[in-house]
Amino acid sequence: MRAPRLFVAFALAALALLATSPGFAQQKDRLTIGMGLEPPHLDPTAGAAAAIDEVTYANLFEGLVRIDRTGKVQPQLAKSWTVSADGLTYSFELQPGVTFHDGSPFSSADVRFSWDRARGADSVNAQKRYFAAIDRIETPDPLKVVVTLARRDGYFLFNMGSGDATIVQAKSAEANKATPVGTGPFKFERWAKGDRIVLARYDAHRAAAQVKLKQVTFRFIGDPSAQVASLLAGDVDLWPNIGAAEALGRLRADGRFTIQPGQTEGETLLAINNRKKPFDDVRVRRAISHAIDRKTIIDGAMQGQGTPIGSHFSPANPAYVDLTGMYPHDVAKAKALLAEAGLPNGFDATLKLPPPAYARRGGEVVAAQLAQAGIRVKIEPIEWAPWLSAVFRGRDYDLTIVAHTEPMDIDIYARDDYYFGYASERFKGVMAAIDAATDDAARNALFGDAQRILAEDAVNGFLFQLPKLGVWNRNLTGVWENSPVQANDVTGVAWK
Repeated sequence: MRAPRLFVAFALAALALLATSPGFAQQKDRLTIGMGLEPPHLDPTAGAAAAIDEVTYANLFEGLVRIDRTGKVQPQLAKSWTVSADGLTYSFELQPGVTFHDGSPFSSADVRFSWDRARGADSVNAQKRYFAAIDRIETPDPLKVVVTLARRDGYFLFNMGSGDATIVQAKSAEANKATPVGTGPFKFERWAKGDRIVLARYDAHRAAAQVKLKQVTFRFIGDPSAQVASLLAGDVDLWPNIGAAEALGRLRADGRFTIQPGQTEGETLLAINNRKKPFDDVRVRRAISHAIDRKTIIDGAMQGQGTPIGSHFSPANPAYVDLTGMYPHDVAKAKALLAEAGLPNGFDATLKLPPPAYARRGGEVVAAQLAQAGIRVKIEPIEWAPWLSAVFRGRDYDLTIVAHTEPMDIDIYARDDYYFGYASERFKGVMAAIDAATDDAARNALFGDAQRILAEDAVNGFLFQLPKLGVWNRNLTGVWENSPVQANDVTGVAWK
């Protein structure tokens, strides 16, 4: 039923009055952020899901160093550090007077506990490899940490700026998944499962005076059309990466929003289970690479937003090699490779698709393209928690589509137990050489070699670099345009 025009006019006038009232102005110290996926838990040191860091990174948990909005390493719990001439010893001077959200003092002992826990034999840290070069951690006084490496690691500082290396305390570490306690400028307030997580400003934080927001709410809305509706209704102020690419024109025309396409570190893959037949045959994987048409996938899944990739590497990185021409879209070539592999009539497979719009929409396009080559795909939509359990940890899949958003994570292909099921001594040798490289030029050349090996082996169907489609209230400032790490850092966000 339509409301009488007089009532509508009265309602609009009332809203205008509210917008200028002191009560409304007080809400400007609050922010609601939209996310398409809810994190499985809130401990960034014990999980691989990007959504964990997207809530907690820099907001709730801190590391000795952090990655800023430009991708550079900056001080955080460490106010300074020095590196020995041989590159093996890192000496960190810590910030004084820091406390955890429960009031406990922070000290070097917490750093040693956190990093020993991350690299321990029973560690569940998703990036345990980040700590592999550490030989020993010493704490000569409460405000100093000395880390000695067994070998040079050119990415040690950058890796210690990840969510996986954030600092936790021994007495609350085991409870951090549900009731996290960090040292960040926001503390955990409550979690309504399936709906929202609420953080409140931690007024005892050393930088609390610079943090303008008193409360931040993360709302979880998976449906792209509902995401758009949440913005139009004013229920959500900020979508760092909205799933409805097709709505950007409409939102831009609205005038109330800032529309800011940016970059992420997310290599979007048609991931292939290399352990299973017939995918253990490189000819089958190469057939898949010839069957897919990246431009059509980007147009269909992302409304043209996204950069094609030919290997697992970001086009924004100076070491990037454009390998998209290695497997041009060629259905006849794909069929010939399948016939050569003993599959002249093609084969049947399943494609498990997690919730993000790029996966669900892209999966429909990919399935149609594979069918043209004789690969008959059954699509199985799957929620995020079961995807992590069955696909990522259980390796129970044929094909899936997912964006890997960890920065500089090409070394995942050197892990024998990784869910791709890929094993290459040649690739491992290149990654070992990268770890030992002493200058950027040599390292970048080796990264090029690593990209070529993955492309030659057609480990996965490399699709596109996931864009960041940011939409937010035009009165907000300080929002990150790009995502050099998995983060929705709101510590510098404010209302005009």
